Amino acid sequence: MQLATLPNSTRDGALAVVSRDHCRAVLASEIATTLQDALERWSEVEPQLRCLAAALEAGTATGSFAFEAGKALAPLPRAWQWLDGSAYESHGDLMQQVLDIEPIPRGTPLMYQGVSSHFYNSTDDIPFLSEEKGIDFEGEFGVIVDAVPMGITPQAALKHIRLVMQINDWSLRALAGPEMKTGFGWVQAKPPCSVAPVAVTPDALGRHWRDGRVDLPLHVTWNDALFGLVQGYPMGFGFHELVAHAAATRDLVAGTIIGSGTVSNANFKEVGSTCIAERRGIEVIDHGAPKTDFMKFGDRVRMESRFPDGSPLFGAINQKIVRKEAFE
Repeated sequence: MQLATLPNSTRDGALAVVSRDHCRAVLASEIATTLQDALERWSEVEPQLRCLAAALEAGTATGSFAFEAGKALAPLPRAWQWLDGSAYESHGDLMQQVLDIEPIPRGTPLMYQGVSSHFYNSTDDIPFLSEEKGIDFEGEFGVIVDAVPMGITPQAALKHIRLVMQINDWSLRALAGPEMKTGFGWVQAKPPCSVAPVAVTPDALGRHWRDGRVDLPLHVTWNDALFGLVQGYPMGFGFHELVAHAAATRDLVAGTIIGSGTVSNANFKEVGSTCIAERRGIEVIDHGAPKTDFMKFGDRVRMESRFPDGSPLFGAINQKIVRKEAFE
């Protein structure tokens, strides 16, 4: 099942069911007004949403219309909680080497809490005050859970993953290092994320949802040039393990979003990267200094994961960065 949130007169938009080919949609307002509403009542509304999805595929859904992915909001335009992991060990190992920081033990997932009050949609222009902060994109996968009880096991946590999504976790690299060294979490270095227009139930991925992981590549272009075609499966911890980690000492509210961290493969020199920092790290190791600059105003990044036959999954994130004037 594929779900999206369409703009209306509210901050949280209107829940819609989307066809598998992303050509048609139908509002689900008689079942749940918003995606957050649906997540809080998932056991009640999921069968109804699936019936509506089946009717949409059969061409019998009343009131269906053409789906315009670029006009959809983020599936959750705002959320109670956004927790981002760093589950790809190849990325972590490279960054530790480049930044010359002590290796972090691998027995426990890494995770920070980011801003969740706003998520950009997939085609928003993204405003930044300055190019000097090291503007970077980070391609990720993510999941949305229903209510998760404290102390849950990873295997039990798997059943609480209701939706899978695709994320661009924007980063300001010039600010990230100094904030990391304070011993507290990121704040200034992590603006709001962008999210692809469609969130899907794990079963919609079929065999490509494996071991709590998305077993598909993420295709990233920067200014229309290929930057990375990176496999999603090689996470050191699956999403079920990330969920259990997040819930180790607290309940998770329905609508909590958990990210994978930068999608990365050990053979990054062959497949490319999903963030600029990783490429710069490779250049430091190979040449002694980075050669690739961070993003400039007017640059565009595009990210998309599709099925092997080319059919759509989450839809594309396709965005330009723009200058925001400082408030005076």
